[in-house]
Formats: sequence, C-alpha cells, structure tokens
Amino acid sequence: MGPLFRALGKGLMARGHVVHKVNFNGGDRAFWRLPGGIDYRGTLADWPAALRAIIQRHNVTDVMLFGDCRDHHVEAKAVCRELGVRVFVFEEGYVRPDWVTMEEGGVNGNSSLPRDPAWYRQTAAALPPVPPHGRVLSSFRRRALEGFAYNAADVLSRWHYPHWNNHRPWHPLVEGMGWLRKLWRKSDREAAGQALMARLAAGGAPYVLFPLQLDSDAQIRIHSPFVGIADALKTVIQSFAAHAPADLRLLVKEHPLDNGVRDWAQETADIASKFKVADRVDYLVGGDIEAIAAAARGMVTINSTTGTLGLALGVPVVVLGHAIYDLPDITCQNGLDDFWANPTPPDAQSFAAFRRVLIDRCLIPGGFFSGEALDRVVKHAIARFEGVPLLPE
Repeated sequence: MGPLFRALGKGLMARGHVVHKVNFNGGDRAFWRLPGGIDYRGTLADWPAALRAIIQRHNVTDVMLFGDCRDHHVEAKAVCRELGVRVFVFEEGYVRPDWVTMEEGGVNGNSSLPRDPAWYRQTAAALPPVPPHGRVLSSFRRRALEGFAYNAADVLSRWHYPHWNNHRPWHPLVEGMGWLRKLWRKSDREAAGQALMARLAAGGAPYVLFPLQLDSDAQIRIHSPFVGIADALKTVIQSFAAHAPADLRLLVKEHPLDNGVRDWAQETADIASKFKVADRVDYLVGGDIEAIAAAARGMVTINSTTGTLGLALGVPVVVLGHAIYDLPDITCQNGLDDFWANPTPPDAQSFAAFRRVLIDRCLIPGGFFSGEALDRVVKHAIARFEGVPLLPE
C-alpha cells in the first residue's frame, strides 16, 4: 500500500520502538528505504522457519501485516501464534470512507468478533461517543502512480527475488495493459455511465445494486462460496431472473479498481441474455457509489465493504459470502431468492451499535492515498499499538 509501512516504521522508531521490515520483492524494498530492512529471497516452503529465526534473533514482540490471506501472511500468522507474538492486520476500512481497519489477530472472515447483535448493543452502550471525525483526502492519481512504481520495481528486480510470486493472478504487465485500455476509453465509459443513471432516474424503475468486487480479492477466493466474479454474476442474475418482481431492475456496478483484463460488461450482458433478462439488467462503470446506493431498493453483495455503506443509508442488504457485518437484525437473513421481493431494511439501532464497537475494536481514522490521510493512520495506529484510546482529531 505505497508508503504505509515506511511512514508507520518512521513513526514507531520516533517513539523508541525497534522496527524491522521483511521485503519480499523490489516494490517492498523501494518503498521501505529505512534501517531494519530484511530481504527474504527464499521459497514459501522455507518461509516459516525463516520468520521463526527472524523473530527469535531480533526479539520481535509484534508483527504487522496488510491483509492476512496472502500465502506468506497465512504462514506468518501461524508462526506468531506458535511463538506468542501479537499480530495486527491492516486492511482498507470495514466502514468507508475515512476509516482504515487495524484489527488484532485477523480481519474479515478471520475476525474474532462475535456474531450476536445483542452483544454489540450491550457493548456499545458502555462506550463513549466516537470522537469528532473529519473526512480525509484521497487521490486516485496518487494511488495509480504508487501502484505503477511498486509494480515496476517488482518486475525489474525479479532476478534478485527468484522465488517471489505475486498473489494476484495476472502478471503486472498484463494488468498494466488492461489499465491502459480503460484509460483510453475513459471518456466514452464515463459518458455511458452518466447516460445510464439519467435513464434510470427518468424511468423511475426501482433497482437493486450489485457492486462487483475484484476477481483476485481474497474476499472472493477464501471468504465466499464462489470461484470468481463470473460465478457470482451467474448466481445473482439467475436468481434475479427466477424470483425478482417484473418491474425490478438489477444494476451491476464495476469496481473502481478493476484492471480491465476481463470485460465484465460483456460477461454481464451474456449471462443476462442467457437467462432472458437482458432488458432488465444494466452495467455501470462509474459514478458516486453513495448516491447510487442511496437510491437503490436493496443491495446484493458477496462481502464488499460497500455493504456497510448501504446499511448506514438504511438500504436492505443481502450477503452471499462471509462478511463481518452479516448479522441478524442488520442484513437480510432469508437468502437471495427471497430478497428480491422482500428486502428488509437494517435495524438502525443494531447497526449503530455494531458500527460503534467496530470503531472501538477494529478501525482507526485515516486513509492510504494522501499525505494527510496517511499521517492520521500513523498517529492512530501507533496509539492503538501502544494501548491508547482513539484520539481526537
């Protein structure tokens, strides 16, 4: 995630902590550039023993990861459990925007949070109000440039890390070509999206939103019943065709960070045609997700954090995978086929309690893609690491 760990490492060092950073590839190394860097050039099979030696040699007490489903991170968590080392996992926020996940032990489907809404209501009642929290800046341009720099450093240094294998299914050069195609067609895609939203608004037909996730995401591969997005699209559209009211539309929204390697618009159209609902299924490439969700009759999600956005807006949500927010009284529990005709809104009190506990246990203010946002992450991550309550902004 760009300079996240460099900024965090500098902040921890300034507080007197000794920090080491394992670099698995040239991108890791290029973004670290601090003392304490350790190049790991061995195999995945040898990684647990290597990490065990690193922890023991440097008297490591805590390990920080971004995500906990990548192969090296799965092994790292197992080693840390064995040695009694505390693990913190970062992710993009369960609640967005302006929040980042920093949870002890594991995130998403690996979270240790309970599944009982009554527990959240009881726990939230004992917590003080959330301190005032402002919006943070986020730059797509910065995200793109940092991603390009990271992948370029990775590709150009593969000779130095002979056993490194990116967790993503495509080579960085393949992804780069997909992004170039998207950028080449950007104006036409944006115009088509605006025209679609204008037609939906003018027609007045109700729609259910299905926000796509990234095909390479561990949320899909590990925390859902689907082998990929195509499998999920087929399941959702087939159910829609069989059970949705005749006046209802399905709006499939492309993920803003989809790399364009697969043509999801065409695949959506092909599946809709197969199930004879092509005239009621739309594909949207852009737009303000908050406004789009607010106008929806409901939302179908695999386990996207967009689900918490819908819940915060009072929109009924049904979850197809394993999601931390898929709880009774909060999401629809009767399955996808029933959801089309009977979308039940979340209980506002239960969701507010869930959100309050989530902030207390798992979230810190900030973001990854502006200097101001990253400064907030570092400030609050160090406070949580040192056991200080959520700080006022």
